[in-house]
Amino acid sequence: YTVYGDLRSGAFAAEAALAEAGAAYDFELVSLENNAQKAPDFLAINPTGKLPALRLPGGEIVTESAAILLTVADRHPESGLLPPHASFARAEAYRWIAFMASEIYPMVELVDYPVRFSPNGTDPEILKAKARDRIRERMLTIEAAIAGPWLLATGFSAADIYAAMFSRWSVGKEWREASLPKLNALAEALSQRPKSGPVWKRHFGG
Repeated sequence: YTVYGDLRSGAFAAEAALAEAGAAYDFELVSLENNAQKAPDFLAINPTGKLPALRLPGGEIVTESAAILLTVADRHPESGLLPPHASFARAEAYRWIAFMASEIYPMVELVDYPVRFSPNGTDPEILKAKARDRIRERMLTIEAAIAGPWLLATGFSAADIYAAMFSRWSVGKEWREASLPKLNALAEALSQRPKSGPVWKRHFGG
């Protein structure tokens, strides 16, 4: 496998899943700071110009972090990234991964790059604030659903990787500390996992 991404980006989810699976992979830096995701060599890998991307051992490319999570889980069923096939717990994992991909991820782009989406003559900070409010609202939905210590009552899953990642984006540290105690505890538990913990620390620190 090859993960294309940057630190603190969606590439964390791909790396963490591969680490949990015990799969060998390379990490190829695509610098967001340098806008390298829009360079021709990366656009040849992912024409949308977004991170992350995953090259499979056979050379095929998978994009979209949710799809990458599920692909790694399917290719490595022994990893425990997803509950048993056709179980309700697996449906719950799908639900929360889909929820975060559709309800939170698009808002992150608005917070990070509000100027791109603001009509001429309008204040991009207004759009940024509205998008951040939406993310916080959605994160509170996840907070309320956490069974403890993981999102699902059945235990750790790929949904925890995704939820922990989103908790470190866009919401603000002070708000997160005050409003997401269960999600903070989940992220701390993830940081202590033998396989994905080191990946977390490389991306987000201790």
